[in-house]
Amino acid sequence: MPANDHRETHPATSRRRRQEAPSPGRSSRYQPTRRQGWAGKSPKEILAGYTPGKAAPEKVLEVLIELFNTLHTSLEKTVSHKTRHERAHFLRRFFRDLRLKAGFKTMPDPRNLGQKHIRAMVQVWKQGRLAPATIQTYLSFLRGLGMWMGKHGFVRSPAYYGLVVDEYQRHEYAQRDKSWSAQGIDIDSLINEVCAFDGHVGACLRLIRAFGLRRKEAIQFRPFEHVLPFEETGLPPDDKAADRYVRIKGKGGRVRWLAVDSPARAAAVAFAQDKASSQDAHMGDPARDLKQNLRRFDYVMEKFGITLRERGATGHGLRHEVLIETYTGLTGAKPPVRGGGPVSKEADMAARQSVSALAGHARIRASGAYLGSSAVMRSKGRKAPPAQEPGDPVSA
Repeated sequence: MPANDHRETHPATSRRRRQEAPSPGRSSRYQPTRRQGWAGKSPKEILAGYTPGKAAPEKVLEVLIELFNTLHTSLEKTVSHKTRHERAHFLRRFFRDLRLKAGFKTMPDPRNLGQKHIRAMVQVWKQGRLAPATIQTYLSFLRGLGMWMGKHGFVRSPAYYGLVVDEYQRHEYAQRDKSWSAQGIDIDSLINEVCAFDGHVGACLRLIRAFGLRRKEAIQFRPFEHVLPFEETGLPPDDKAADRYVRIKGKGGRVRWLAVDSPARAAAVAFAQDKASSQDAHMGDPARDLKQNLRRFDYVMEKFGITLRERGATGHGLRHEVLIETYTGLTGAKPPVRGGGPVSKEADMAARQSVSALAGHARIRASGAYLGSSAVMRSKGRKAPPAQEPGDPVSA
């Protein structure tokens, strides 16, 4: 065996979580900080101190949330603060609604949750005309709860609860071109108009146009602190494509480095620096917090007609524009979502890998949310897709 072959001494590992029933819990390195009274106890031992029928269901639920809510339901990693907040908020509301909306006289202990409870709540959600994607997310949150209690597979497929495929099936691949140009929008002219109306939102749009950022990434971008020379990126020397790079922190805390390798990108950075109020400022209005700046961005998009109702496009469509252009530039062909012709398997996969990396996604399949599905991606889609964490939709 060659000296540099380390396959036996360093076997490949998977980030997928191992199904370790019947005792709930994870590797200690993924466990959150615990109360002092829980020191040295396993999750099973901690929960044993809350006897079903005696301990208040609300208390048991809070213990489960405190023990496990930081953890991904299928991968060995933690989830974003947004997902933690949404999951905890849903679970508390779910158990309250069993009594308030589903007709159960008392709130059950989470460990005694049964199929009748889930079925009843699915009916409540259907009567409330919740979107299929929302119901999918709710069921995924409940699967996480089942995993916390060592009940893997407890929550069944949507069909088991009476939902037909058309009611719950999500499309992983883009079904239509959501880019601005596809809706007849004059991109540069519109961005210039926005810049004149609101320089902060305009700067964000310029960054999205140049780098394919998410709305939140553009708002949080710090045009002085996050622009660094290549030598400070930590990237391999052979990867150098420009003298300067921008640091983007995306979903799940994933950091990606994007080269300032074109006049358009350099101009977007320069405009952002001109609009920044200080050396450590982000691109949002300093008089507003993050939530307010996100709302301001949406307000400006609506003011200029960038809505599904008025133009068939959203602010996110500008990100689609950049990723579609990237694919076309790499392959010389339009992507499937634009009715492009055949591209070799190798060229298609290489371009999709680049698009996924530019977008800040870990999985190459995520490119399908922008580009549509090629024959190669459709064949891969016949395999069971990996579980996806709520709050991390491929098109976000």
